[in-house]
Amino acid sequence: MKVTFPHMGNLHIVAKALLEYLDVPVVVPPPISKRTLALGLSHSPEFACIPLKINMGNFVEAAELGADTIVMAGGVGPCRFGYYAQVEREILKDLGYNYQMIVVEPPDTHWSEVKEKIKLISQGKPWWQITGAIKFAWLKARAIDIVEQKVQKIRARELVKGNADTVYRQALENIDMARDKQGVLKARDKALANLDDIPIDKDKTVLKVAVIGEIYTILEPYVNQNIEMHLGRLGVEVSRSIYLSEWINDHLFMKIIPIRSTKDYIKMAPPYLGHFVGGHGQETVGSAVKYSRTGFDGAIQLAPLTCMPEIVAQSILPVVSKKENFPIMTIYFDEQTGEAGMLTRLEAFIDLLERRVDLKRSKDNEWIFGN
Repeated sequence: MKVTFPHMGNLHIVAKALLEYLDVPVVVPPPISKRTLALGLSHSPEFACIPLKINMGNFVEAAELGADTIVMAGGVGPCRFGYYAQVEREILKDLGYNYQMIVVEPPDTHWSEVKEKIKLISQGKPWWQITGAIKFAWLKARAIDIVEQKVQKIRARELVKGNADTVYRQALENIDMARDKQGVLKARDKALANLDDIPIDKDKTVLKVAVIGEIYTILEPYVNQNIEMHLGRLGVEVSRSIYLSEWINDHLFMKIIPIRSTKDYIKMAPPYLGHFVGGHGQETVGSAVKYSRTGFDGAIQLAPLTCMPEIVAQSILPVVSKKENFPIMTIYFDEQTGEAGMLTRLEAFIDLLERRVDLKRSKDNEWIFGN
């Protein structure tokens, strides 16, 4: 058995750590490229959302490297992600790829089934080893997220654009190569120290913008056209509504680790959206409310084109924007999305936010000096 999985941001580092800890042969798909997308497009339904198309490209390229088993997540509720595995399995079968498909449903709804799937993936390893593998993989996920959050702050303030990204790429490589807890922590701390050494404009006033929406589109830079990097180079400090380690803690660890939880957004969604609509739709609405009340200047909703839960959220966000006095822009992505066009939209949105902040500042000063 040679196991592979779809790419989604830095998930490959975490999944690889988990499988290697269990001595399971792993095939990491090549980094997402134009070829990956082209393969996915040629073998996927035309109106499927872009994550499915890229998944298909990942699996074809992994098969070329010898992979014979796919591990991927399942889904519940009114979101087509729950059907991905079944659709992809049938397409791959028609193409002549004899993959075994292991679908791990959300742990917080199918825990007994998850345990069976984990035993299957681990090839019968003892639970103490499985537990150790999960902890080690999460440690890498958390280290990456901590470094990434620091990068998001430095990007907006660095004097030489690109320095933070150089440190970040090296950090990912070092964390990926780490073989024990000490190695992961050392790689994390080294990256944080290197980021602290980057010359920044400490007096610079920066905008704070939240990136909210569907998890795959938020986490995968190939799909979102490196939106965080572009925002940072426009002088914007970014915060994501979803980080991988937080999702793992919420759904696998049942929130036992005291870090930010995406489930807290659900509590803030009413009265705008008081029920589950599939995917991350309810969290998108709740996160917009949360960020509007914690000092952010605006938010950008990201989603794959035709994503049903995010379409529901988008229809509600204008009400949130008006009631909370909080600018929100929505960007949908598919294979036709161009980086230049997206950058033009970002520049226009940031210009709007800057004018808004300047207007508010002038009104505040007018009130102070007028009284």
